[in-house]
Amino acid sequence: MKKGQVIEGIVTKVNFPNKGIVEAEGERMEVKGVLPGQKVSVAVQKVRHGKAEGRCLSVLARAPYEIEAQCPHAGECGGCSYQTMPYEEQLKLKEQQVLALMQPIFERQGANLYEGIKKSPRQFGYRNKMEFTFGDEYKDGPLSLGMHKKGSFYDIVPVTECCIVDEDYRKILGAVMEFAREKGLSFYHRLRHVGYLRHLLVRKAVRTGELLIAIVTTTQEERTPELKALCERLLALSIDGKIVGIVHTSNDSLADVVQSDATEVLYGQDYFYEELLGLRFRISEFSFFQTNSLGAEVLYETAREYIGEIHTKSGRKPVIYDLYSGTGTIAQMMAPVAERVIGVEIVEEAVHAARENAALNGLHNCEFIAGDVLKALDEIEEQPDFIILDPPRDGIHPKALKKIIAYGVERLVYISCKPTSLARDLEVFLDMGYRVERMCCVDMFPGTVHVETVCLLSK
Repeated sequence: MKKGQVIEGIVTKVNFPNKGIVEAEGERMEVKGVLPGQKVSVAVQKVRHGKAEGRCLSVLARAPYEIEAQCPHAGECGGCSYQTMPYEEQLKLKEQQVLALMQPIFERQGANLYEGIKKSPRQFGYRNKMEFTFGDEYKDGPLSLGMHKKGSFYDIVPVTECCIVDEDYRKILGAVMEFAREKGLSFYHRLRHVGYLRHLLVRKAVRTGELLIAIVTTTQEERTPELKALCERLLALSIDGKIVGIVHTSNDSLADVVQSDATEVLYGQDYFYEELLGLRFRISEFSFFQTNSLGAEVLYETAREYIGEIHTKSGRKPVIYDLYSGTGTIAQMMAPVAERVIGVEIVEEAVHAARENAALNGLHNCEFIAGDVLKALDEIEEQPDFIILDPPRDGIHPKALKKIIAYGVERLVYISCKPTSLARDLEVFLDMGYRVERMCCVDMFPGTVHVETVCLLSK
């Protein structure tokens, strides 16, 4: 194969995360965004040390199992790569990907402890949070609001029929886009760094039906009258949920991220409530919370089952560390069976929310520390009897992992949102005398390449 060459081949498998292996002319090439069994046309982009990478130009023949995507934006929007796969096929593929990554672990142990994959309770309309971007559908085109076009940093697809959210999201998106066009509001150009509208953030609780809406803009224009009129437009919508808050967030960062330099409440309050496994959570604009509420219940129930009963030698209730604790969901779930739960989380707003939520649920044996796990562990005097790990996608920092292992707890649970990071960290655990007792996957993101994995380790 040579760079620039266009070839045709069959996708023999897809590794995590969505890296297809295409076989053609007796050689193999890695290609993103393809599905097993497809015949594809591919442009060779890179050949190095005998390995080739390419870009899919077109699908010449679909895989036998493929169906029509329910979402009309599936071909353009880069959000959901597995829309044309029946849900059972999605689950099989994710399961195969995780098992391939864990095979070296199971071979070292001489046993496969994998227990299968659990479905999301909802395949569609499952997300409780969406960040929509303002832009144009094409260069110098009309204002649009939606998701980035697949493979593009600038073009925005108006996802007015997006299937991973419910009808309330679609109505809000449509109303905001229509209003912005009517008023001739400008959008922020990510290349020129000029313009007003940046993002629309919508969060909705599944259990309570409460909605929080955030309009994110720059400070380059003063549009207070328009924002007030937009609030009236949104509050007049006929929706299933209840809008409890609309906020205006200012963000002048050059980076294309949703963050707050300042936030003003335009209507109601700057938070909403969600309920999970009998607990109540107060969630603000930037609070971390699992984006699939019903799926989160499956995930946390699985973690709770894996944790089981924790016995200490003295017979007292255990001290539990919840590392990378987010808004403290797992910590609060474990509080009734613990003497004390100590959560560590680097995002200060999440820690503040965790403290509020613990108080809201009447749990007084939870402590939440704001800081990096690597440093925070040196400041905690109480030794853990059990550790729960739920790190970000990159997994656990190697130095932090050594400190965690040094506690020598008999059992711990690792919840991972990226199986490649989990596989890497498990090798270290095995090197230090731990073994995998149980493992399963939980599909929190149907239609996408992502999957959660829950693992019980013992010493």
